[in-house]
Parts: sequence; structure tokens; C-alpha cells
Amino acid sequence: MRKPFAITLDPGSSLANHTGTWRTLRPEYVDRLPPCNAACPAGENIQGWLWHAECGDYEAAWRLLTEQNPLPATMGRVCYNPCESACNRGALDEAVGINSIERFLGDEAIKRGWQFEKNELNGKRVLVVGAGPTGLSAAYHLARLGHQVQVREAGPLAGGMMRFGIPKYRLPRDVLDAEIARILALGIELKLNAKVTNLLEEKKNGNFDAVFLGVGAHIGKRAYIPAGTSMRMLDAVSVLRSMEGEAPPLLGRRVVVYGGGNTALDVARTAKRLGATESIIVYRRTREKMPAHDFELEEALQEGVMVKWLSTIKQAGESSILVEKMRLDATGFPQPTGEYETLETDSVVLALGQDVDLGLLDGVPGLEVKDGSVQIGANMMTGHPGVFAGGDMVPGERTVTVAVGHGKKAARHIDAWLRATAYEKKPSGEPASFDRLNPWYYSDAPKIVRPQLDLIRRQSTFDEVVGGLGERNALFEARRCLSCGNCFECDNCYGVCPDNAVIKRGPGKRYEFNYDYCKGCGLCAAECPCGAIRMVPEAL
Repeated sequence: MRKPFAITLDPGSSLANHTGTWRTLRPEYVDRLPPCNAACPAGENIQGWLWHAECGDYEAAWRLLTEQNPLPATMGRVCYNPCESACNRGALDEAVGINSIERFLGDEAIKRGWQFEKNELNGKRVLVVGAGPTGLSAAYHLARLGHQVQVREAGPLAGGMMRFGIPKYRLPRDVLDAEIARILALGIELKLNAKVTNLLEEKKNGNFDAVFLGVGAHIGKRAYIPAGTSMRMLDAVSVLRSMEGEAPPLLGRRVVVYGGGNTALDVARTAKRLGATESIIVYRRTREKMPAHDFELEEALQEGVMVKWLSTIKQAGESSILVEKMRLDATGFPQPTGEYETLETDSVVLALGQDVDLGLLDGVPGLEVKDGSVQIGANMMTGHPGVFAGGDMVPGERTVTVAVGHGKKAARHIDAWLRATAYEKKPSGEPASFDRLNPWYYSDAPKIVRPQLDLIRRQSTFDEVVGGLGERNALFEARRCLSCGNCFECDNCYGVCPDNAVIKRGPGKRYEFNYDYCKGCGLCAAECPCGAIRMVPEAL
């Protein structure tokens, strides 16, 4: 006769001590995709370099960051940080100041003279047309992949719209110059005042194996406004570009800017710094529909810029403009009202968007242009073999961050194409959403706000408006990261496991489960602060 089950257990046997046979679910450690990483157009491993930063190893953080983006000090000033909009900590208190820490790391690299490591050349030559953010990014990544790169720039200086479209009070030129110099130090050849007019001829004469097109949108769009012969009417791109010359533009005391984007705000704020007593933006829609970023609008309003909402310019006289008031219809679209207002002005600046000069593409077979943009495939290549494009030239959002991401992506596809292979991006993990976290484990920690220049200096000088974080504040801000979806070795799973089934592997090596002893209770997964453990059905 068989004995009852409990009596058959020998206290020294494997059945007594190994409880894993009871299990229907087993825990697994996972690496989920943090929302900040997923939202970054440049593809940065944000959570990865934040981990180095919060450990105080700033050079390691900078080197991991620059594997994707070679311009951290620049991006830390001009990026509109979609990563912070996606940050899970925003649902707890405030998003981590990722952009502030990126700027700190970029500035630290300049201060300490950190340089990129060179790779041996592989014999392939690539022509990059345009020395803006996407061209510089492509050149950087191609050089680090071992290709010999030559950059042709039509202008007198490198930087593209970072230099000629972003005012100095947002991006100091010594910062931009330092980061460009570090990229060129990889052995990249830069030719200035070298406009490419015949692409295929340049490719053939230079013995280039591939070409990347990264020409920026430098041509200001125009609008038909009946105007008097003496009215001074300019485009925003020309105004900002002339700020890089020896003599600033003559805008007068009363300036009207027509448009509602970030460029319109930049021009209006520049006009105030040039001595304008009145700097007025005329915009045909409401504040809610304004494409400019809200924090830039707030800064402009603080500096005395005025905005005429729901207004459009109908006519310009010798020293004044006629503005018609608009009204929203049932669909929210602005409609004319027949009500007019006269504004005295010395100049009108049109900030209605920019176009790309595509003249260099004439005669290139297979290359398709649609609605002013070059059409590309998933591998960033145009219809002509070996000619790739990115940034302002292709469909998509026109920001510095997007441009840098395009340059990196194109470089990897160009490298693969030159090796007669196809580049395949590593698959991303499942999203690390806020509902997977246990936020009560994290301490309250208010976000560190970057200091701003006093208002008087902001209105009268081109000194940088927003300051950076010091080391102490940058370290504090980095440590606010929740490490969403990725183990940061907090020992929580080790502490709550009732079966001692969690094994510590040592600093930096995380943990593993001893499945002989794990009975699948799920306490580790339920209590993991960052959601880096999941329960899966036990394999039969």
C-alpha cells in the first residue's frame, strides 16, 4: 500500500528542497524599451547614458551618447526634447531633465577636450553634400565606419541652419564650432564655398562610391502682399543668415513678423535685441494652433514681443501695413471678417517656411521629387543607385534632432550598400509603460530647472538665454531616472523572494533565477520597481 504523499518526502531529497516542480508560471528578466529611447529621433540610448551619468562617469556617458549623436552640447540647447514629453516620470512628478543632462555632458566634453576614436580607412569614398546637422551626422558616422568622407558646403561656414537659422542667444557659436571641429578631426575633409551644381559629374570626378544629400532648407517662402515701393520687406532666413555677417540687418524701430513658427519667434526676438521698440508677430490662427513651441513663445512674450492672433496682412504701404482680423468658423478654420487695423512699421519679415534648392539634382536619372521633397526608400536611398538623402530634403519633420537621426540612419545604410549587404536594425523590446512600474518605491525629487539670463540682458544682448546645470545638479537630475523596464540592481527581487531563488551575479551583472527553487509565486515581478521582470507560462 502506498504511503501518503507527505510521508514519502525525505527531508534531504531533491523533492523536499526543489519546489520548482510546483510552478505553472516562471519569472523572466527582460529589457523593455524605455519611452525616452523610443521617442528620440536621433535614436539615442538615453537610459543607457543616464545610468553612466548617475554613477558619475561622465566620459562613459558622453561616449555612449555620441555613439548615436555627435552634437550633444548643441542638441542640449536646441532639441525640443520629445524624450521628456514621453518620460514616465512625468506621470509621477515631473519628467527627467534629459536635455539638461545632455547639455552638461556636451559642455563637459568640450571643457575636458574629449575626442572621438578614429577607425582605419577601408578604401571607400563618400561625398556628403551639405554641412548642416544631417550632413555632419552622416559624415561622422561614415568616418567612424571607416569610410573616407568629403563634405561640400555651399556656404562660408559649416553648421547649416544650426548656424544660419538659430540665433546666438540659443546656440553660442563657440559651442557649435567646437563640436564641428571634433567631428572633422576624424579625418573628414570639408570644402567651404563649394556649391555642387552637377551631382553626377562631382561623383565621377571625385571617384566617390556613394553620395549623401543633406542640403538644408535655406530658401524662404514668399507670399503675395500688395506693397508700396518703399516698404522694406525681407524673408526670415535672410535676416537670420545676415546675423552671421559683419553688419547686422537694418530692421528699424518697428518690426512686423508674419508667421507662427519657431523661425518667426527667432526673428521677432532678434529684432528686440537689435533695438526695435516694437516687435509684433502677425499670425492668422490662435495660440493653440501655433506651430512654434510653447516655451519659446513664453520667452518671446517675456522679452516684449507682441502677437496679433487671428490676423493676416492684406496690404503693405510705405510705412504701415493693413491687417485684417480673422474669425474661426465651425470647423476651426480662420475666415476673414472685413475688419481692418493699420500698424505702423519700418519693415516686414516673412517667416512662412523654407524650401530646399534642388537644382543640383537636375539630370539625375531615377531620382523622384514630389512636393519639393526627394523621395527615398526605407534604406534612405533615392531612385538613383548610390545616392542617398536625408534631413530637410526628404519628407518629414524639419528639426535638428530629426536631421541628426537621418544622417546616422543613412550612414549605416550607405555602409551596408557599399559592402553589398543590407542594414538591419536590432529589434526593440516591448514598451516600458508607466503601468508596469511601482512608482511608490521612488523618492520624491523635484526637477532641477535651468537658470535663465536676467530680462534686461536678454532684451539687449545676444548672450545665451538659458544656462546649464552644474555637476551637482546634473548628477541629481540623472538620478531621477526610473530606469523604466531595465534592471538597475536595486536588490528588491532578491529581498522579497520567499524561496531564496534569486542569485546575485555581482555589480553590473544583474541577477538570475534558480528555477529549481522558484515556485512561481510572482512576488518578484509584482514588486520590481522598474518593471524588468515578467511572468510567463511554464514550458511543459
